[in-house]
Amino acid sequence: MRIGIAGIAIESSTFSPHRTGMADFRVTRGADLLARYTWTEDSTLDVEWVPLLHAVSLPGGAVLKDVYDELKAEILDRIGQAGPLDGLLLDIHGAMSVVGMLDAEADLAQAVRAAVGPDVLISASMDLHGNVSYDFVQHLDLVTCYRMAPHEDAWQTKERAARNLVARLHEGGKPHLAWVQVPVLLPGEKTSTRIEPAKSLYGQIEEIEAMEGILDASIWVGYAWADEPRCQAAVVVMGDDAELVQRQATKLANDYWRVRSEFAFVAPTGSLDHCIREGLASDARPFFISDSGDNPTAGGAGDVSWTLRVLRAYKSHTIIYASIVDPESVAIAKGGGEVELMVGGKIDSGPAGPVPLSGTVVKVHEDPVGGTIVVVKSGGLHVIITERRKPYHHVKDFTDLDLDPAHADLTVVKIGYLEPELYNLANGWLLALTPGGVDQDLLRLGHKQIVRPLYPFDPDMATPDLTARLI
Repeated sequence: MRIGIAGIAIESSTFSPHRTGMADFRVTRGADLLARYTWTEDSTLDVEWVPLLHAVSLPGGAVLKDVYDELKAEILDRIGQAGPLDGLLLDIHGAMSVVGMLDAEADLAQAVRAAVGPDVLISASMDLHGNVSYDFVQHLDLVTCYRMAPHEDAWQTKERAARNLVARLHEGGKPHLAWVQVPVLLPGEKTSTRIEPAKSLYGQIEEIEAMEGILDASIWVGYAWADEPRCQAAVVVMGDDAELVQRQATKLANDYWRVRSEFAFVAPTGSLDHCIREGLASDARPFFISDSGDNPTAGGAGDVSWTLRVLRAYKSHTIIYASIVDPESVAIAKGGGEVELMVGGKIDSGPAGPVPLSGTVVKVHEDPVGGTIVVVKSGGLHVIITERRKPYHHVKDFTDLDLDPAHADLTVVKIGYLEPELYNLANGWLLALTPGGVDQDLLRLGHKQIVRPLYPFDPDMATPDLTARLI
């Protein structure tokens, strides 16, 4: 069997002024594309994997239209040159926003379907923070998404999508697919599978998947920081027993709806000032504070200076701030010595403009993701400034810069829920409700194009009909 692999994967905040260009994507083709997936070397699958094009970017603002058009056009062109295909794996995120479009994934899926024809099976692998509209899912034959947030099962999900596709091609026939959207839109920090009710909701999936006549079951939380009609939760169950897949999808959707008011933040929350005071007063170390409103791995610009402006008042304490993107400040500081900078607020200046920072450059480091990185020490405050947007998820991200959260009074990170390494390291953690393109307070962002009524925007809305639709 010949199965193509393609995709454009990014999570995009329409509330961030950042724009995602071609330079933001890591584009792979040929052997480099196949090397992303260990299972392409599994000879027992008896598959010729055909690499088309895959593009993935750190979350950010909406993708420039010409960039999307160029990537899509190359995928379609490579499909045309690939020769006959039996199947296609579509490896995407599901929350890509493109300037001037309201459902970029539906546009991509429709174009891919038109290119491969009606008989080629398409299997999509997605992030659970993706959006699943009818316009999108009608072009697919199989679809699955992560079952964990944080996404510790990302690569297992891609493999499941591939193996489901291979199995279905061997068995023949297309599965029934039952789809339903749930009019709930919540941020990922309120829907972590580490805690209830998401833990139990997602805990049902293995049991459903094990039923005779069921192939796969998925729950999407949706993406809260895009203002598009498709943004809401969704459920898909697929298999050979049409009545069973529809019944189980309907049940999962109603279960989600019933617990909508029980979702809570994965960590104690508060204003930035409150979190700093609590963290400094605590004896727990290491102590982390999430600068959640400008989380670059959720789509934040990464240069909102609101938090840095506040942290300058706490220079008598040892505080690590990770991080803020500002290539202009990096260009000045990489020469070392004493510097006076105006940092941040140059991409997303809404919450606060550039902030003055005087200090000593104590580290210059070259990083494959962040480019040139400098650490500026101002009193006890250590500010990490990056040339390019970079997440701080691993202990090595800090130790590469000669910084150690275990020996700091506070480590403040542009992040939402702590990723596993930092989560396991932390003895104290607070989630600061800071402003930015991925503000946790959805009601103050100003959504205008979401479909209403929608919880929590309309907390008293009537119970919707959540009967799943067979596709």
